[in-house]
Amino acid sequence: MRPSRRALIAICGVLVLTGCGTAKEKSAPCKRPVNLTGFASDPRVECGPMQAVNSDRRAAQAAIDALAHHVE
Repeated sequence: MRPSRRALIAICGVLVLTGCGTAKEKSAPCKRPVNLTGFASDPRVECGPMQAVNSDRRAAQAAIDALAHHVE
């Protein structure tokens, strides 16, 4: 009787940990249907257009080369 009781406890533990919903629904909130995410406002903000960070290509390549040849 002991092994079957342990198995029952293990199964109950797994059920409690998994909860409701599929793995996809729990791990990918950005891909959830609108009816599940429509209750809260979207906290993301618009980033705006992209812009160049380093317009001097020679300086950027020199920095990359310096890091590539750096020995720790």
